[in-house]
Amino acid sequence: MPAFQRGILVALVGLSVFLTNTPGANAAAADPAAQKICKQMLTAIIDQDRDAFIAQGTDAVKAGTTDDVMKYLHAQIGARMADGYELTFLTVLKQAGYEVYLWKLSFKQGDDVVVRIAIKDGKVGGFFLQ
Repeated sequence: MPAFQRGILVALVGLSVFLTNTPGANAAAADPAAQKICKQMLTAIIDQDRDAFIAQGTDAVKAGTTDDVMKYLHAQIGARMADGYELTFLTVLKQAGYEVYLWKLSFKQGDDVVVRIAIKDGKVGGFFLQ
């Protein structure tokens, strides 16, 4: 095999290894139930619907999510989501007995926010924005 063909072969093998080890190349999808909860909560923020936002929440989430919290969430991300957004699942972490799902929320205007939702036994124990 001529040297230039070996070089091309090595480059192709290297590219293949790089692509299969690139974060996101083998990314799993979010659990369908968690995906549904996330979309419901984001829609509730757009609509400023506290009851829909806390529907899957623990008692602590229900008690802590006041009307002022909903106004704050709407002001932070709700209005921008109403203009258009894309939701991309990133990963799930196991923390303190919860499965913590992370999504990238990309707004039409161009900036992004990480949404973290902690779920245990089908109940939301935390909703965080970064």
